[in-house]
This record gives sequence, structure tokens and C-alpha cells, in this order.
Amino acid sequence: MKIIVTTDSTSDLPKELVEKYNIGVMPLNVNLGDDTFEDGIDIGPEKIFNYVDTTGILPKTGARSALAYQEFFEKQMKDLNADALIHISLSSELSSSHENALMASQELQNVKVLDSMSLSTGCALLVLSAIDKINEGKDLRTIYLELQEERNRVQASFVINNLKYLYKGGRCSALAMFGANVLRIKPKIKLANGKMIVDKKYMGRYEQVLINYVKDLLKDYQNVDKKRVFITFTTKNDEINAQIEQILKDYGFEEIIQNYAGSTIASHCGRDTLGVLFITL
Repeated sequence: MKIIVTTDSTSDLPKELVEKYNIGVMPLNVNLGDDTFEDGIDIGPEKIFNYVDTTGILPKTGARSALAYQEFFEKQMKDLNADALIHISLSSELSSSHENALMASQELQNVKVLDSMSLSTGCALLVLSAIDKINEGKDLRTIYLELQEERNRVQASFVINNLKYLYKGGRCSALAMFGANVLRIKPKIKLANGKMIVDKKYMGRYEQVLINYVKDLLKDYQNVDKKRVFITFTTKNDEINAQIEQILKDYGFEEIIQNYAGSTIASHCGRDTLGVLFITL
């Protein structure tokens, strides 16, 4: 049985991996005022940042319909001559995408939809894990059940340099933002039970905060699957990224993937946001 993997654009998978493994990507909608764009196709973080800078308004992300998912699944299976498909969706706590994809799957045979309970490269880790399991010869049900358990061990978090986007999105008060700016607080946003929460607050220069954040992660999660790790960011800083990559390499990670975050993280967190994401054992 030939099994293929699809996911939402919010998984922020690098293009080269999408092409290498023939991963189907469903672009979610991003609305800038009255204009609708397809995530990763005709909109990315810079367009979002420019829009917010100009208007002061955050974009809105939109799920695709159940019918759109059904047509997407059917096309993917036909194009790749597949017998089965597993779709890994954005957290159901953040979007109705999962519900719509699940509804679509019920109209088809051998299509499974997994709620990642994560976003960005937290989803991507599960996508790549699914590819590994397919290559190991596992069947659809086994892959689905193993991913269901594995999603609880995905460590997904980001550090934000500026609270402006969280404030605009109603996730922090004006007083909290003022205090954070005065004290140079950089919050760590973590995915917990599929939701974004403030997990820790760092103080000081952003570049040093990122180093401390990575070192803390490796202390907090000692039983780590060292097969792969993502360094995901909205703004690239070659120097700091190289330092983080070296820390992760020294720790023993085998595959270190650096890539840009997509529209979801950009919309929620803004510029100068970076996360290190991996799976624990």
C-alpha cells in the first residue's frame, strides 16, 4: 500500500523537504483587510509585517472548507497514485482547519487526519516522522496511532523580542506591554494542549536571551530525540543562528534544519521571533 503525507501550510516546511518527500501542502487563507491570500504562495511574513506597519491592524488567518480539503485529498492521491493518505493539521485549538479536514476524510477511504496539537515546525516534526514511518514499512493505522502518542512529546516554543503583536491580538494588556518594554522582557511562548501560552519571561538583550533560551530548553528536556531539530524564525540573524546551531550540534542533534516561519507565527508574534523545536523521548 502506497501511503502519502499532506499537511497545512502552517507547518512551515522548507520547500526543499516538501519537494524531496512529495508532501502535499494545503495553503490556508490569510486576510489583509478585504484581500485574501494563500499562505506560502502569494503571502509571507514580510508582506504581513509591512501591512501591520502601515495599517496597525493584524491579519486574520482563515481555514479552508471541508469541500476544499476533500478535493485536495483526492487530487493528491490521484497525482501520486496513492492508496492511503495521512494529513497532519494545525492544532484544532487554533483553527477549524482540523475539523474541516476531518469532515472531508470521512467522505473518502484510507484517509486519516491527525490533530498535531501544534503549529509551525511542531507540525513539521510530525510530518517528517510520518515519512520515516512510511519508509520503515509501517501501515496507515500504526502510523496514525504512533503519531497520536508522539504529538504529546513535541516541544514547540518561541521567544519574542517585541510584544506589539501580542498586544494587538489581545494577548497582553497595555500595562504589561509597557512594563515589558521598560524591563526589556522577552516572553517565551509555548504550545501546551494545543494552545499558545506564556511559559517564561526572559530579560535583557534579545541575542543573549536566545542563547539562554536554547540552553534552558536542553536542560529542561533531557530525554530528547536527537534525530532532528528545527530552528525557526521570522527574522534571520546569521550570527545568532550560527551560535544556536553550534549549541545544538554540540548537544548531539543529527539533523538541524533552519527555516523561516510562515504567516501564522508572523501574525501572532511579529518580527524577531525565534524558536527551537524538537521531539522528546
